[in-house]
Amino acid sequence: MAACGGCRFFVLTLRTLCGTSRSAAPLPLTKHSTLSTSARTCSPDSFSSGSRKTPAQVGKPELITPSSGGVQRNLSAVALPLLGQFRPLCRYDPLDLGDVDENTQKALACKHLRRFIVDPSLARIVTDHLAGDIEDGKAVIFECNPGPGVLTRALLNRGAQRVVALESEANFLPELQDLESKLEGQLDVVHCDFFKLDPIGNGSMKPPAMYSEKLFSDLSISEVPWSADVPVKIVGIFSHRNEKSILWKLIYNLFERRSIFHYGRVELIMFITKNEYTKLVTRPKDYKNYLAFSVLWQMACDIELLHEEPLSSFLTITRSNKKSTSKSTTSQSDNLCLVRITPREDLFNSHLTPLNGSTLVLMVKQCLAKRKRRLIEQINSWSPGSGSELNSKLCFLDDTMTGDVYPDEYKRLFELMEQSGNFTESWLYEEMLETTHTGHA
Repeated sequence: MAACGGCRFFVLTLRTLCGTSRSAAPLPLTKHSTLSTSARTCSPDSFSSGSRKTPAQVGKPELITPSSGGVQRNLSAVALPLLGQFRPLCRYDPLDLGDVDENTQKALACKHLRRFIVDPSLARIVTDHLAGDIEDGKAVIFECNPGPGVLTRALLNRGAQRVVALESEANFLPELQDLESKLEGQLDVVHCDFFKLDPIGNGSMKPPAMYSEKLFSDLSISEVPWSADVPVKIVGIFSHRNEKSILWKLIYNLFERRSIFHYGRVELIMFITKNEYTKLVTRPKDYKNYLAFSVLWQMACDIELLHEEPLSSFLTITRSNKKSTSKSTTSQSDNLCLVRITPREDLFNSHLTPLNGSTLVLMVKQCLAKRKRRLIEQINSWSPGSGSELNSKLCFLDDTMTGDVYPDEYKRLFELMEQSGNFTESWLYEEMLETTHTGHA
C-alpha cells in the first residue's frame, strides 16, 4: 500500500534525528585487560600499567565543538514533542563537552581547593579506560565532585546507564540538575561531599555533609553480600589537601565493613598522586616506603594502575588567587595516577571478620612502626614466648624483619593469633592512645 506524504515526512524526520541509516556501523569501544595484585604472586612490575596506552597512544574521538553541539541540541528539541519523551541518549547525538576555556571559567566558581577535569580529551581518556565497566552496566557509577560536569557528560556519552553526581559545591548544582532533568534517569545529582561522608557524631545533617545510609537509601541502593558483584564504582579525584587521611579513613571502613562498604565491595577508580600511589604498592624489604598503609591496602584489595597523567592536564584551584595552575615544567612525581582499587572477595573469613577488622589494622600499624625490628620480638611483646611458635608456623627465620613480611603473611599471622588464645588485646589501648597523639602512621 502506498504511504501518504505525511507518513513519509514523519519517517524521514525520525531517521534524521537518529543521524544514521540502519546499515551504519557501531563506533568502536576500547577494552582493557584485568591485572591481579595478589600479594604472594605479584612482583613490583605487576603494579605497572603494562601494555596500557599512554595519552598520546589512546585514540581520541572527534572533538565536539560548542557550535556543533548547538545543532545537535536543536535536533533533540524537535525530537521531544515527536516522541513524547525526554532527550534519548544516543552515541550519534552526544552531549556537548564544551571546550577547555569554557569549562575553566565554569570551574573557577569553586570556593575551595580542588582539581578539575576541564579538557574533553582527558575526560575521553578516562572513559576509554572505563569502557568495560560501562559496557558491563551492573554497577552504579558515583562521580565525586564533577564540577562543570565534563567527565559526567563523557560517561553518559560512553553509555553509562546510571551516574550519580555527588557535588559538594552549590554553585555547580544548577547546571548539573538541568542536565538531569533532560535525561531519562541516567543521571542523579546529589548535593553531597563524598570525602566527608559519615562524620563522627549523630543528629541532623546539612548538605553537603551526609550519612551513607541516607545517600544509599535515597538512591534505592541496597546492601549486597560481600561475595556479590561490585554494586557501586566511585570515580573522581582524591582531594590533594588530605589525600592520605581519606585513604586511612577508607581502609578502616573497609576492614569494618562500615560506611560505603556496608553495601558491598564498592570499587574505587580514582586519580591519586603518584607519591601516594607509590606507597600504596610498595613491596616488602623497601624499608623506607613499605608502610602499614601499603600492607593494609594490598591485603584488602586488588590494585590496578589504569593511566598516568601530568598534573598540568588538570585545572587546580588555589586558595590564594583562585586561578588555575600554569602548565609549567613538572616532574613525573607530580603526575596523577588513575587507579582501580577493588576489595577482595576472599578478604573476610571465620577468623577475620568486620568485628575484629580494626584489631588487624592496629596490629599491622604496630608491626610496621619499626620496619627493621625482628618480627619475633614484636610478637613476644604481645605474648611472651609465643614468637618462636608463630614464626615456625609461618616458616619464618628468627631474623625476619617486620618490613620483610608480605601482606597475606600478616593476615595469616593475625589468624593464628586469633586461634591461639594466648593474646590479650591490652596492647590495643596503647595503640589507640598513640594514634590519638601522633595521627596515622
